[in-house]
Amino acid sequence: MTRIETIAVHGGRDDLAELGVHAPPIDLSTTYPVPDQALGGQALGDWATGAARASSPVYARLHNPTVARFEQALAALEHTETSVAFGSGMAAVTAVVQAACVMAGKPHVVAVRPLYGGTDHLLSSGLLGVTTTYVEAGLVASAIRPDTGLVVVETPANPNLDLVDIEHVVRQAGSVPVMVDNTFATPVLQNPALHGAEYVLHSGTKYLGGHGDVLGGVVACSEELAAALRQVRIITGAVLHPLGGYLLHRGLATLPLRVEAASRSAAVLASRLAEHDAVEFVRYPSTSRQMRGTGAMIAFGVHGDPVEVVRRLKLITPAVSLGSVDTLIEHPSALTHRLVPGEELRASGVPDNLLRISVGLEHVEDIWEDLNAALCDVAYVKSSPGDFLVMTATR
Repeated sequence: MTRIETIAVHGGRDDLAELGVHAPPIDLSTTYPVPDQALGGQALGDWATGAARASSPVYARLHNPTVARFEQALAALEHTETSVAFGSGMAAVTAVVQAACVMAGKPHVVAVRPLYGGTDHLLSSGLLGVTTTYVEAGLVASAIRPDTGLVVVETPANPNLDLVDIEHVVRQAGSVPVMVDNTFATPVLQNPALHGAEYVLHSGTKYLGGHGDVLGGVVACSEELAAALRQVRIITGAVLHPLGGYLLHRGLATLPLRVEAASRSAAVLASRLAEHDAVEFVRYPSTSRQMRGTGAMIAFGVHGDPVEVVRRLKLITPAVSLGSVDTLIEHPSALTHRLVPGEELRASGVPDNLLRISVGLEHVEDIWEDLNAALCDVAYVKSSPGDFLVMTATR
């Protein structure tokens, strides 16, 4: 079996030798010549019904070969038949809800909190004509209804790194498809499709791109499910720009190396944070049968004002997003999860004092010196040495 490092480098490049090039070309065409108008019309009809291939791209909203190479590569990494790319992670989430619920006439979603704040807000807003029932992972079965079209899970969860047993959720869901947001784990550490998930979603903006310079989303799935996603993409125009497709494809080549290096540093930082007097708790994933490593995300709670900790940092970038080469930190209650009602957010395991770090590729000692200095500035000496590292375990 070809190993993930090799797939990451060679995936989606099968046609390069035939083209006589070494680097994947960027096709910026917005339209394509169709000398035979009848054949062109047939191709347009094929794309409109969600086909994976047609005799001509016709128009860039229907298909782009640069984006298609990225889709092939991501599907290979996730062990699915195909994948469908979109202009952003939220466009990808929206397309899944539209395909699984709206188009299928099943306007009910079951979701396990916490989720990325944007996903949570979308599902709560009613904007797509769906209603959502939020439950704990072990209670999914109790929330399934005849009109349930989708179960939504994120593991490790954003922002507190809860781990959810995917196979258990899939069993509870029965015939209802399960979407797993795999953004935090990446295909390097976890493959939800191998555990029964029908949709595997990534905000490609994060680890897949890896450099904070490209916006995109992608859903890995079967060819049957992909057809409806392509229809949504064509109708709504939620396409990924070819330059974005190129950058995401290029990012995959170094993904295993970046995840491995950042995860090594994250393990060191999580251990040190657990011993810090200014830190109340640390949440860092444990390796499990569904995850092949611990990842580069850390969540921790501080004694005192988390905003002050962020304000005093000099090297670590205070910003939303994650998975970049530089270390990022944010206060979820104030930013990414601001639109989730506070009481509901706290009930899902996200307290107001939680900070989320995406560990980058700087030297671990430089990251620690910056973090330690900021924490010491707002240090609160614990009255009892009972707060320690919590390895988040699969529920």
